[in-house]
Amino acid sequence: MEAENCTKSSEFLLLGLSENSELQPHLFGLFLSMYLVMVLGNLLIILAVSSDTLLHTPMYFFLSNLSFTDICLSTTTIPKMLVNIQTQRKDISYRGCLTQVYFSMSFAGIDHFLLTVMAYDRFVAICHPVHYMAIMNPCLCGLLVLITWLIIFWVSLLHVLLTVRLTFPAGTEISHFFCDLPQLLKVASSDTFINNIILYVATALLGVFPVTGILFSYSRIISSGMRMSSTAGKYKAFSTCGSHLCVVSLFYGTALVVYLSYAVTHSSQGISIASVMYTVVTPMLNPFIYSLRNKNMKGMLERLLRRPTFCL
Repeated sequence: MEAENCTKSSEFLLLGLSENSELQPHLFGLFLSMYLVMVLGNLLIILAVSSDTLLHTPMYFFLSNLSFTDICLSTTTIPKMLVNIQTQRKDISYRGCLTQVYFSMSFAGIDHFLLTVMAYDRFVAICHPVHYMAIMNPCLCGLLVLITWLIIFWVSLLHVLLTVRLTFPAGTEISHFFCDLPQLLKVASSDTFINNIILYVATALLGVFPVTGILFSYSRIISSGMRMSSTAGKYKAFSTCGSHLCVVSLFYGTALVVYLSYAVTHSSQGISIASVMYTVVTPMLNPFIYSLRNKNMKGMLERLLRRPTFCL
């Protein structure tokens, strides 16, 4: 009977951010508001980039892809949490849980790589301005995004296929508001040694290369900027990187908090709160960072919002 319970668990229980019933309406309102702001802000970025020919450049092409990925990342986790809060239920199906694992890992990884590609774009723009459009041609830009999606999707698929072979007790509780792979491996009743090894190796490889690429790009940007004789030239060079640096700092800062939460604390609530930062808060803030710090984007959004909805 015990083996049956382990192999035929059809659902998991997501404990969420808090089990306090009095907090649930406040959590529902807060996360619904943040989710709607996030979706609206990122959709405006995508619409602005697609509708203005002045924004048809590599930087804004990558930015629109980042906005799309942010919408997908939050949509993978937040709607299910809102439904569970509203219906006062905690269950998620076995297939639904694996789907969340796959897409949450995929879109978080794509975010990771897109920030690296955007850093490379700024490096080429500042260090090789004469050849910028020749190097960052539409074919290369599309290829970089395609390779990013393919690598991350296959790595995420590998994790899911390894998770399928695991067994779980019936009614397994996950101390999180979504199915996060490390939390899922903790509650498995079978051996997770191979899963953990693959997870650590993939995290190390897919973490080291993008971070190294960002650090290399910005080291060259700083070196090139410091060699510029005019103050105006230095300001223009560094100002074009301001928005990207803010987003990178926010993304990797929250990722570091999540990692430290896993490594140091045993509090499931602390881990969940840290995860909120990169699944909701960071995607919500990205449009504000780019629209407030970028004159072209700010101007286009203003024109877009002033555009009449109906023509009489």
